[in-house]
Amino acid sequence: MPIDNSIVHQIHKKPDGQPASLSLRDSELTNSEALEQLLAGLIDAYNSKPNKAWGYFQPESGAYPFSGWLQQLVDGEQDFIGFSRQSTEQLKTLMEGSNLALGGHVLYIRYRQGMTAFLIIALLHHTEGVTVTDSLEVASARHLDLSSLNMAARINLTEWKQNAQSTKYISFIRGRSGKRVSDYFRDFIGCIEGANPEAETTTLLQAFSDYVGEADYQPETLRDKTKAMSGYVNSQARHGEQVALEELSGVIDEEKPRAFYDYIRNKDYGLSPEIPADKRTLSNFMRFYGKANGLSISFEAHLLGEQVEYDEGQDSLVIKHPPKGLVQQLRNKKSR
Repeated sequence: MPIDNSIVHQIHKKPDGQPASLSLRDSELTNSEALEQLLAGLIDAYNSKPNKAWGYFQPESGAYPFSGWLQQLVDGEQDFIGFSRQSTEQLKTLMEGSNLALGGHVLYIRYRQGMTAFLIIALLHHTEGVTVTDSLEVASARHLDLSSLNMAARINLTEWKQNAQSTKYISFIRGRSGKRVSDYFRDFIGCIEGANPEAETTTLLQAFSDYVGEADYQPETLRDKTKAMSGYVNSQARHGEQVALEELSGVIDEEKPRAFYDYIRNKDYGLSPEIPADKRTLSNFMRFYGKANGLSISFEAHLLGEQVEYDEGQDSLVIKHPPKGLVQQLRNKKSR
């Protein structure tokens, strides 16, 4: 992934209500192997976050100036350093309005993936670890903690410029349910949520269930198509890409590559040609899970009716060919 521009600044702020301060860099970062590794690690960490939202810019205003600055950058009216410094000052101002906000290093990277240009912005923190030195001594080591990334946004610059009607060219990490700590970061970007990954993935899965149900496939064929569908959707989510319905249709049925796509269009499920995927919703669709009174059961959905049967009249679950390890434990218990 070629890097066009990158820079990092630092916001000094503790969650104690005290004023924040800035350390601003005067030059861009030099492209290096370390920077490329950071970008790769950052993208992996970002893509793995399940609690992302998708949206588009608020109209530019005094309250939401970021899109105007970004427009100047893209049009060549502002350089990358000036854009990033101005943006970081705005982020500091918004952080001062949140007592829970914690400072950190603000990283800006503009890069390309294929023919698509992106800008990723992340607030990074350090963590303390240990390492073994060249002299075989154990020493403390401070490093960026990408695993705890919770303030970041990625803007698809190409889609923003080429498709003015799009409502999904921005993605950002959304605060967990009931927590509004990260709202200031969303407001910093000036983003309106325009797509709900959970709802759209649920609609897609319902359309798939309706489609295969009407086709009345044999169990083996149904299992193959379900695995093909889930594999593609999972892969797109893992790489931070949207699900292209026409491409998904070809994955589900290579002999009739438009069949599922045409089915969705004709039934009017209200899905756009591309939708964001939610891995958690897909995982729940692919598995049955239950836990109560010391009993925990989980199995893949395609096993129902084959290896697992539910008798509604007896309210009982029959499991055929249980795991060998479990069988051995039961035999050992019985022989005592």
